[in-house]
Amino acid sequence: MRIDKYLWCIRYHKTRNMATEAAKKGAVKINGVTAKPSREVFPGDRIELRKNQINYQIEVLDIPESRVGAKLVGLYCKDHTPEEAFEVNKMLQYSKSYYRKKGVGRPTKKDRRDLDDFLEN
Repeated sequence: MRIDKYLWCIRYHKTRNMATEAAKKGAVKINGVTAKPSREVFPGDRIELRKNQINYQIEVLDIPESRVGAKLVGLYCKDHTPEEAFEVNKMLQYSKSYYRKKGVGRPTKKDRRDLDDFLEN
């Protein structure tokens, strides 16, 4: 089975086109080698996938016939992604949202003065 179709079947990408684009951009590796979207996947292969700033490590257990339900994904792949990767992503989200909420608007005069003072020092 092609790598783009496999990633779509095991629900790591919402559409097959998204999986194809990820492979074209070099975000998918099979056994340590960057894979094109048409690269075949076999049981026992290890896939490294970069998605949402997380490096997922997946082991192929079996090849599904078509897209599977969320409860059946565990039959076809095993996720070896370390927990630290998810914790780093949470910390990154907290660091971005500490100052201003998204959509609040332009900075106030006080915000501008604080930024100027910060950049001068």
